[in-house]
Amino acid sequence: MKTEGRNAVLELLKTDKTIDKILLEKGAQGSLGKIFAEARKKNVRVQFVDRAVLDKESAEKRHQGVVAFTTDFVYSDLFELADCGGENGLIVLCDGIEDVHNLGSILRVAECAGAAGVVIPKAKGASVTEAVVRISAGAAEHIGVAKVPSINYAIDELKKLGYWVYALEAGGEDIYSNKLTGKVALVVGGEDSGVKRLTREKCDKTLSIPLFGKVNSLNASVALGIAVYEVVRARQA
Repeated sequence: MKTEGRNAVLELLKTDKTIDKILLEKGAQGSLGKIFAEARKKNVRVQFVDRAVLDKESAEKRHQGVVAFTTDFVYSDLFELADCGGENGLIVLCDGIEDVHNLGSILRVAECAGAAGVVIPKAKGASVTEAVVRISAGAAEHIGVAKVPSINYAIDELKKLGYWVYALEAGGEDIYSNKLTGKVALVVGGEDSGVKRLTREKCDKTLSIPLFGKVNSLNASVALGIAVYEVVRARQA
């Protein structure tokens, strides 16, 4: 797997993951110089190359002068994630998130809010790719991601473990009227369909974020950001 971008590679270097090599643009300065110094500390092989080489290795030509090579992304176990947060566990479930930009943003939001992990389905949804890692700005290196047979399966298992599962979807209860404490799992829906009807029916509640403008929906990662920080606020109250 390739990790591109200065922030993403710096975050990668903070982890215990095995980095095979790092390609740096010749004449590295500033944050690229910092990447080189951190790589030397960890005995990671660094090659200085022309920008054309990085362009060839980069899928979207947004490498910012650095590309790191690691083994393929290793997914976490759902039950390990569920235990990770203890009595205040927070897990995010992605119901049909297909856009890699949304998944990368969701990983970043979830990690910043202290979630134990993110759950994605094996089918009908984006997986963790180099693009997702880059878009997450390094968050993918610090948060567990479990891949499960289906989101409905994950909901059933999490409820057995004491989690309250909430779907984020229009037409539900006002999110600000609910005290989101204890073990919480938030389900965020796909870009077009939202949280599926059968999935909503499995959840304990459907929660909605009030909207006051003319646009009737929020981007999935934006909606999740509001919701996870409402969980954080409730726990600090």
